[in-house]
Amino acid sequence: MFTRHLRRAFLPLLKEQRNSHGVPFAKNTRAFPIAGQSAPRFVSAEEAVSSIPSGAHIYIHGHAATPTELCDALCDRALSDGYKYNFSHIILSGNVRWGKKELYGKIRSNCLFICGSMRQAVLDGAADYTPVFLVDIPALYYDKIVPVDYALVSVSPPDEHGYCSLGVDVDCTSAAINSAKHIIALVNPSMPRTFGDGAVHSSHFSAMVKTDRLIYHKAVPEQIGEAEQKIGKLIAENLVENGATLQLGIGGIPDSTLASMKNHKDLGIHTEMMCDGILDLLESNVINNQAKAFMPGKNVASFAYGSMRFFQHVNNNPLFHFASCGWTNHQDIIRRNSKMTAINACIEVDLTGQVVSDSIGERFYSGFGGQVDFITNACKGYDGRGKSILAMTSRTEKGRPKIVPTIAQGAGVVCTRAHTHHLVTEYGIASLFGKSVRQRAYDLINIAHPDDRESLEKEAFKRMKVMPSREN
Repeated sequence: MFTRHLRRAFLPLLKEQRNSHGVPFAKNTRAFPIAGQSAPRFVSAEEAVSSIPSGAHIYIHGHAATPTELCDALCDRALSDGYKYNFSHIILSGNVRWGKKELYGKIRSNCLFICGSMRQAVLDGAADYTPVFLVDIPALYYDKIVPVDYALVSVSPPDEHGYCSLGVDVDCTSAAINSAKHIIALVNPSMPRTFGDGAVHSSHFSAMVKTDRLIYHKAVPEQIGEAEQKIGKLIAENLVENGATLQLGIGGIPDSTLASMKNHKDLGIHTEMMCDGILDLLESNVINNQAKAFMPGKNVASFAYGSMRFFQHVNNNPLFHFASCGWTNHQDIIRRNSKMTAINACIEVDLTGQVVSDSIGERFYSGFGGQVDFITNACKGYDGRGKSILAMTSRTEKGRPKIVPTIAQGAGVVCTRAHTHHLVTEYGIASLFGKSVRQRAYDLINIAHPDDRESLEKEAFKRMKVMPSREN
């Protein structure tokens, strides 16, 4: 019993190999051709999935790589022949048919991060949500905690040696394909061929299906509000140093922060996700990765999502390195980066610094992702110069306060009080590390919406029996 639990505790390292410098790297047995076996012939999506039995556990490639044609063929089978399937995945794009009521009870998803297409199904009890750190998702597949009979993936066309690329979505997919019994590939010419750990030899595929549609991408730039612009400027001008290595989450705040860094120098990228926001900074040499202590010269990520212009820039570009999230988000890797600066958005914060990021009250909304992986380890970098930053607007679009006396009933804490170092709103920066709850309350009230501050102060006094104060 002890041995099994000990093995699970050290599983991320057991599933990795290490180079001569002791740096872990992902193991990818699917990159080696199967001797004497050629790539399968191209077939229709219906034929490709015809061998998948009812009850199978199936991994679905996510983000830009969502293999909609293969998923639609399974949905048709479930509706016409009564087959039932179990899916697992993170964020999906496109038309996710099994997230709608017609397929409730026929296809059940295990969402390792809840996307908009699956949110209602989770709330209706027709899909599951598994809270998990992004760094730990590969271990779920390697250790068969989440079983994978088939993996449905999108790849670039085979090259002259038979190699395909997982493209801009290596994340937990590399672990899934290395754990799956069968892999079915949707071959998409618009999938960028990327460097890193996304190589898959076509001899490992059970079937291949052609598609000519563009991979999923951002058709229009994300709109950034005035409050988000102020937050981005505050972070860029006060917390991001020249030579910093950046990790950025998803949304308007990380994008606005990048847009405010045009006068910075020698920035680097080590993140779980890359997006369009880095393009202008790359082209102006603000991001050049030259000051990075670890993997200098490389933009490192586990997945990317952006415009087709961004994907074309990534295609066949050795400046970009894509790897398993079990590697990019590993504590040993994050801490090796110089001036590691993690910038993530959140939903709600209480007056003691507890952070809610995956739920709105009792309603599950998204997931843990890599927020805790980076917030925990960025500030513990080996150079002693890292920063952990959480940010949000002071109020929701409907005017509800986000800095609150206590978190909403049923909401889940993603980052604890002890994790929270810098919290930023459009009204300023609260630096909470090493401060008492009385001092934290004072700093958080001062960056809350001005109309909320008086009531927050009263609630803080009621709770702590002392007025919030900056004094020791």
